[in-house]
Amino acid sequence: MTQKKAILCVDDEKIVLDALKEQLTANFGYRYIYEVAENAQEAWEVIEDLSEEGVTLLLIVSDWLMPGIRGDEFLIQVHEKFPSISKIMLTGQADPKAMANAEQNANLKACLLKPWNEQELVQIIQSALE
Repeated sequence: MTQKKAILCVDDEKIVLDALKEQLTANFGYRYIYEVAENAQEAWEVIEDLSEEGVTLLLIVSDWLMPGIRGDEFLIQVHEKFPSISKIMLTGQADPKAMANAEQNANLKACLLKPWNEQELVQIIQSALE
């Protein structure tokens, strides 16, 4: 029985989530389970569900500007509970303080600007998963 592994994408724009899921599936096939959440609260529910199902969450790709809680704060909370999960932030409005905050406190692997380049995203994800 192979260990099930997952990647979680968090963004308040459904079109972004659809694009991410499509690109991940195209590049990584069915090696991973791809989950999506439209906000941090939904993401925590997904994280809990995966944990209960014995699925290892390897990576979170999170938007920065979301309603409720910003991506850097969300990723820092995730890091405090699950330091082994790799974290990548996507943003259309880069706030240098938020990026530095996430890099220092969430062990951020990378920050990509929207619209991202698919090859760059795939390379960053591959190196984050190694």
